[in-house]
Amino acid sequence: MNRFATLLAALPLAGCLSIADAGTLVDISVVDRQTGERLEVHRHQGRLYVAGTPGSRYALHLHNRTAGRVLTVLSVDGINAISGETAATSQSGYVLSAGQSTEVQGWRKSIDEVAAFYFTSLSDSYAARTDRPTHVGVIAVAVFRESVAPAPATARPSRDNEVGAAGEPAAAPPAAKAASAAEAVADEAARARQQPASRLGTGHGERLSAPTQYTEFRRASEQPAEIVSIHYDSRARLLAQGVIPRPRQSPQPNPFPAGFTPDPRS
Repeated sequence: MNRFATLLAALPLAGCLSIADAGTLVDISVVDRQTGERLEVHRHQGRLYVAGTPGSRYALHLHNRTAGRVLTVLSVDGINAISGETAATSQSGYVLSAGQSTEVQGWRKSIDEVAAFYFTSLSDSYAARTDRPTHVGVIAVAVFRESVAPAPATARPSRDNEVGAAGEPAAAPPAAKAASAAEAVADEAARARQQPASRLGTGHGERLSAPTQYTEFRRASEQPAEIVSIHYDSRARLLAQGVIPRPRQSPQPNPFPAGFTPDPRS
């Protein structure tokens, strides 16, 4: 049975396809917010992986490849990135218009702000700090097409399905707020680097301005049309697991390999 949802409408960003080419309906990629580069995607045993750096801020780039609106329910470490609930596909999500791209920079805290995503140790992750560490290390989006049928006159939006969308680029904060935010970033990065060999998770960082608005969306079905997942961990751990191939090392010449002088080939 279809249900109505009150959603936060996503705002467009420049840029389109990701190197991941992960989804048929919606493409998702992980962006390093400091460099603006998308993290390289590695395919291993049917899964997609990216290597994160402890302390690094990241954003999730979403691109709607379809000709209609879609709802994208975003899960980070098994937690809904908008509501903070243990993730389920029936929950809140981001609405993207046809061909639209947007970036999600953090956990939504209000209609105006998000708390920045950053790679950190498992113990410092938002999931672990809310006693839900089981699904740390995976980012996923469940995609729903929009129903084109007219809504019944008696239908009303459901507050249980409020969803958000990425907001505009962050505005510069006042000087005092900027200083405190910089200190928070430094503290979080230091904590993240204390255990670089541990399993990576996603932290709950400083507040970022990301204003958005509500919209309505009616799902074409109760089951998602597509689910796209990207797993992540530190480069060292992905190398150890064989996800990232180790570079081949050329043998170095030895000036004293021992033995006697052989005859040359004729």
